[in-house]
Amino acid sequence: MPLVKRIIEPRYLCRGALPDGVASELECVTNSTLAAVIKQLGGLSRHAEDIFGELFTEANSFYLRMNSLQERVDLLAVKVTQLDSTVEEVSLQDINMRKAFRSSTIQDQQVVSRSSIPNPVLEMYRRCDKPPPLNILTPYRDDKKDGLKFYTDPSYFFNLWKEKMLQATENKRKEKRRQKEQRHVEESSGREVKKVRKARNRRQEWNLMAYDKELRPDARVTPSPYHTSDGSMSPDR
Repeated sequence: MPLVKRIIEPRYLCRGALPDGVASELECVTNSTLAAVIKQLGGLSRHAEDIFGELFTEANSFYLRMNSLQERVDLLAVKVTQLDSTVEEVSLQDINMRKAFRSSTIQDQQVVSRSSIPNPVLEMYRRCDKPPPLNILTPYRDDKKDGLKFYTDPSYFFNLWKEKMLQATENKRKEKRRQKEQRHVEESSGREVKKVRKARNRRQEWNLMAYDKELRPDARVTPSPYHTSDGSMSPDR
């Protein structure tokens, strides 16, 4: 259902009941129609003033943003022209010591709030009927919930959006975990069994290298009784 922002009243110029005892009905209808037209023109001028006020505010905000952007561009252009790569050398340490760039732009927050309601919508809101005082029944509820929220709850859509966002975040986290586990299973199942390399005995190799080639015991030949299992000479021989 679209929300009408501005309403020009009265909507019907000639519709209305005539008062009793009117001598000339045509003259009465003409006068009431003329009065309704004048009232419509007054409402139209009031809405026009409000529209031009909003346009002025937006144009002023746009001008301030463009002026700030132009100043930043001018400063950047001057700084770029002053740089000379053949003369100035910046070391890697100086680059790391510099502070990271931080924007000073202020993000717009609370765009849709009570303070940002347009004047016509605020007037329409004030003309609406107030909700029934169901909050007086809250102390008598067993669940301690606000009784007025069963009739009207301004935070309903925000809470609904928050629940959906939290649920979407939880679903993404579960999906990432499932993909990670599936990838781990695929890697473990497709991994080939590698042969373990035999450990080398450095001490035995150096002891064998201490002999000449003719005296080195070979694995294919029966080892000499004058040598121990580690390749060193027996002390009692």
